[in-house]
Amino acid sequence: MHDVTIIPGDGIGPGISKTIIDILDAAGAPIRWHEHMGGVTAMETVGEPLPQATLESIEGTRIALKGPLTTPIGSGFRSVNVALRKHFDLFANVRPARTMLPGGRYEGVDLVIVRENTEGLYAGIEHFIGMENDPRAVAESVMLITRFGSRRIVRFAFEYALSHGREKVTLVHKANILKYTQGLFLEVGREIAAEYEGRVVFDDKIVDNTAMQLVLDPYQFDVIVTENMFGDILSDQVAGLVGGLGFAPGANLGERAAIFEAVHGSAPDIAGKGIANPTSLLLAACLMLEHLDELDVAARVRSALREVLDAGESLTADLGGSASTDEFGSAIIARVESAVPA
Repeated sequence: MHDVTIIPGDGIGPGISKTIIDILDAAGAPIRWHEHMGGVTAMETVGEPLPQATLESIEGTRIALKGPLTTPIGSGFRSVNVALRKHFDLFANVRPARTMLPGGRYEGVDLVIVRENTEGLYAGIEHFIGMENDPRAVAESVMLITRFGSRRIVRFAFEYALSHGREKVTLVHKANILKYTQGLFLEVGREIAAEYEGRVVFDDKIVDNTAMQLVLDPYQFDVIVTENMFGDILSDQVAGLVGGLGFAPGANLGERAAIFEAVHGSAPDIAGKGIANPTSLLLAACLMLEHLDELDVAARVRSALREVLDAGESLTADLGGSASTDEFGSAIIARVESAVPA
C-alpha cells in the first residue's frame, strides 16, 4: 500500500476529490489516503491556510494529491500552492498537454512543459520605495535566476525527455532583453544541452515567438523547459490547445516530496452543485500513479477516461453534456472495473 496525503481543497475540490478516490479504488490502486486541509477551508476551520498537520502528513507520505485551492487576489495570504513548493523545494513543475477530447481545435497534440518552480519573479522578492511623502510610490520586484536552479531544472527536462521517450527539448527565454537573468538561464541551458548531444535534440526560442508558434504549429514542440513565470503563462496556453484547464494535470517534484494537482481554480460559482468536471484531477492522479510505479493502474484509468470521452455520453456540462460529477465518475468506474484483472 502507498500512503498518500490528499488535500480536497476549496470550492469544487471536495466533490471532485471524492470522485477521484472512488475511481482509483475501483481501478485497484493500492493507496491508503490521509486527508488534510489547505486554503480557505483550512483558514476558516483552524485559522491558517496551510496547517502544520498538513505539512507533517506530506513529510511522512512524501506524496500528495491536491484539489484546487482558493488564493485571494491582491490581499490576504499568499498562495498555498507557492508555499508548498517552497517548503518542500518542489523545483520542477511538469504540465503535460495531450489531446483527449475529440473534435477540438487541434488533434494529436502531445507535449510537456517543464517549469522552474522556485525562482524568477515568483520568488516574491518585492518591496515598495517611498518618495515625495508617498511610502508606496514605487513597487519593485526582483527576478532571481541562479546557476544552481537553472542547472537542475534544465537537467531535469533532459532526463525527463530520455525517460519518457521524448526526442527534443526547447528552452524558452527572453535573453534578448533580460541579458543577465535570462542570459544566465540560456547560458546554463546550452551547457547542459551539450552533455546530451546525440541523445536529445535541443533548441531555444524567445518566449513571445514561442507563444505564437504554439498556436501556429504546436507539433514542432516536444518538451519545453523555461523559468517560473513564463512556464506559468505558457502552460495555461498549452492547456487551451487541448480543451482548457479541465484537461490539464500538474506535478510538482523535488527531492523530498511530490505533489500532484488539478491546475484549474476552485470555481466557487458551481461549488456544491455536483456538476464539476473532475478530469484534471483524475489526470493528475494518473501522473501520481506513474510516479508510484503503478503503471498498469494508471493505464486502466486513462483508457477508461478516454472511452467515456470518445463515447460522448455521461459528460459534464463544460464538455457539452448534462451529467453530474458523480454520473461522469460512475461511467469511468464502469469501464475501469471491466478492465481490472480478476
